[in-house]
Amino acid sequence: MLEVRDLSVSYGQHRALAGASVRVGKGEIVVILGANGAGKSTLLKAVSGICEGKVAGSVQMDGIDISAMAPDRIVEEGIALVPEGRGIFGDLSVHDNLILGAYPKRARDEEAAHLEQVFTLFPRLRERLRQTVRTMSGGEQQMVAIGRAMMSNPAILTLDEPSLGLSPLLCKDLFQSLKVVRQAGIGILLVEQNAKQSLAIADRGYLLENGQIVHEDTAEKLMKDPAVQKAYLGGGGAAAPITHRGKGPGPKPPVPQPAATRPRPAGPSPSDIAAAALQNFAQPASAKPTPAPAPKAPPPRPVAQPAPPPAPPTTSAAPGPHGIDVAGMVARASARSAEPRPNGAAPKPAPRPAIPPRPPIPEVRMPDLGESADRLRSVLAEIEEAAARARDYRPKGRKP
Repeated sequence: MLEVRDLSVSYGQHRALAGASVRVGKGEIVVILGANGAGKSTLLKAVSGICEGKVAGSVQMDGIDISAMAPDRIVEEGIALVPEGRGIFGDLSVHDNLILGAYPKRARDEEAAHLEQVFTLFPRLRERLRQTVRTMSGGEQQMVAIGRAMMSNPAILTLDEPSLGLSPLLCKDLFQSLKVVRQAGIGILLVEQNAKQSLAIADRGYLLENGQIVHEDTAEKLMKDPAVQKAYLGGGGAAAPITHRGKGPGPKPPVPQPAATRPRPAGPSPSDIAAAALQNFAQPASAKPTPAPAPKAPPPRPVAQPAPPPAPPTTSAAPGPHGIDVAGMVARASARSAEPRPNGAAPKPAPRPAIPPRPPIPEVRMPDLGESADRLRSVLAEIEEAAARARDYRPKGRKP
């Protein structure tokens, strides 16, 4: 059995633990709950002999004081640590990591039996025996870390945040595996942020605040404690004060101020501002509606006036371009249109002036170009042949 009495740890002027006392029996799961920085990891490191601070107090394993022993001697006494972050050898295979865990003398004679025990607990490790550990998932790496610690044949297994970084499904599998480890007679000291699942498998629990153990009870009573529910399990009930081993009530949680007693901010409320804004847009009740303007009458349509008589032809108008008297032609056409038409017949059109014939185009003879003329005639003949083929071309399937 592991028993820790009045354990204190200091890092220079900072006191990380102050008189902590914990005990773990054979085949028992004990969980330590606390906020970040409360001293949980420091407690496990001090028990395993790897704490860098100044340690005072007593750590006994089966009645033997191990507080002054080296870390390897503490492992030989039956205490194995699974540190936060796993601490595995990522470049080695699963098999090599597990075999390294069997280095203590107490585990060498039964190495094969312990390896089979690990495979029974974590069947996936048997499938990944030759795989490099750093290529595995976070849950599988956590299995390797726990399996390596179990290969040392421990009597007490200490675990620091084993579910850190795991999915909810893997967390559930992990805690079920710890229950199987307990059935093998191994005591477990567990530091875990997941208070609900850890208390569900634990036998007892401790509450650690500011380096001090402020409460100890069975896991069942801790889960029903209103203070534990409010602080660690997300409950909303009224919290009872946590006693510090008969030394008086612990720090009380802050009570939220009722909404009715909270001071209101100075100035008008939002509802007053909204009401004032609506009044600016509201119209008075006595205001009469303005009548709509009457539609204007359309302006009178102008009366068509008779066309003025045509102006008499003028002979003094100058002829237009090309010697044509345009004004005279217009006057004669207007006079004809005004003459009465016998029997409704249309007037005969005026004869058009004769257009003089165009002068003949003189024949241009090509100069004698010698050899160039023969070449030019050849090119012209090719062009004429191409034009003839284009005229006679018919696409396939198309009738002429």
